[in-house]
Amino acid sequence: MLKQKSVWMHIGAGSFHRAHQAWYLHRLIQQGDDSWSIALGNIRNDANALLDNLAKQKGEYTLETVSPEGERHYEKITSVRKILHWDEQLTELVEQGSDKETRVIAFTVTEGGYYLTPQHELDVEQGDIKADLNGEMRTIYGALAHILRARLARHGEPVTLLNCDNLRHNGERFRHGFLSFLQLKGESELYEWVKNQTRSPNTMVDRITPRPTPDVAERVKQQMGWDDKAPVMGESFIQWVIEDDFINGRPALENVDVEMVDSVLPWEEAKIRILNASHSCIAWAGTLIGLNYIDDSTRELPIKQMAWNYVTQDVIPSLSPSPLDLAQYRDVVLARFGNPYIKDTNQRVAADGLSKIPGFITPTLQECYGRNQIPAATAVLPALFFVFLTRWAQGQLPYEYQDGVLDVAYYQKLMNSDNALDKFVADETLFGALANSAEFHGLMKSTVIHIENWLKSPEQLL
Repeated sequence: MLKQKSVWMHIGAGSFHRAHQAWYLHRLIQQGDDSWSIALGNIRNDANALLDNLAKQKGEYTLETVSPEGERHYEKITSVRKILHWDEQLTELVEQGSDKETRVIAFTVTEGGYYLTPQHELDVEQGDIKADLNGEMRTIYGALAHILRARLARHGEPVTLLNCDNLRHNGERFRHGFLSFLQLKGESELYEWVKNQTRSPNTMVDRITPRPTPDVAERVKQQMGWDDKAPVMGESFIQWVIEDDFINGRPALENVDVEMVDSVLPWEEAKIRILNASHSCIAWAGTLIGLNYIDDSTRELPIKQMAWNYVTQDVIPSLSPSPLDLAQYRDVVLARFGNPYIKDTNQRVAADGLSKIPGFITPTLQECYGRNQIPAATAVLPALFFVFLTRWAQGQLPYEYQDGVLDVAYYQKLMNSDNALDKFVADETLFGALANSAEFHGLMKSTVIHIENWLKSPEQLL
């Protein structure tokens, strides 16, 4: 491992990075290994106030964690040593990204933020992609092209580009999208350099991290005696699995319990299908019966049973054999969701459903049909989202629904049409080849009727 001073530049200043990757690097520093530190920035201007507060605190902030039993722990995180302030040209990100000491550029992006088609190709019809192909920096692709172009011109030292998010096969999918973007821009020199002088390991990240509420800062002040303007909170559970494929050195993450593996696939599939998919459907179901929080929704027996059935009947057979104990993982996940002290909102978890259906749920539908099994338990998930989206189109959700790829005008019209379900199920973007399956259309119709009946009597099993 490199022992000279090295920088981990992270793009995405949200709560998750600060409760997850920054915590691991903080632990290394606490062990006496201060060879790596974080420079933190954002490619959009929606985190400026947070970055300003962090800068005033020299990058330090408090992490509050809470267990399902209500045990709270407080720790001042010290791994963020530099704040990269935003401007339209991303000046400080470019400067840091092109510095020789920056050996890893990591990023946290929502599933929709990769702008990929169901075939995992770059979606060049997206407005943000078109803008970036014309020189803007709205997406991770445009921003990294700008940063790495400067790095190549300055010295051309290799760098690892590391995803820290829930996209399936995240490293390879991002890399294919980025190289496609560079080809479309006609940047042949940068394309060749990225192909040869960067690496993009696949990763799996896990820690439930709700948006901080004012009471977090109040507890931090009481416990730490510090008026922290940028605290973050998360559950006590944490996991990080990374394929060990870095090109220019890396932190000794194995010393702080990061699992460095040859292939992240078994962990990734279990997490995406068991945790992420269940999380989303619990949020949709809870919202539909008037609940605000994930823990309250999970403790509703019909909702918890729905998630349990989905995993047990359809996901576990799809992922077996596995190096993980999938039944135990299911039970741990549902226990985590029921943690009454986290207060993660249904609004946060319900977001980005149009990307979650094809990414988290459709593969299980397809695999069930592939082994001649009717995926009745899995069909409940997209059926819940359909009803959820119908309520959104009718203005009946209790909060603003956020979805990075939602075409508001198109879906308002579709969801209010007489044959909305037929059109929804026929969308290959959501369901791939199943969009043309009469059997799947029939299953979805009966499942939506079942859910509408359940909403009239929510105490009944889903």
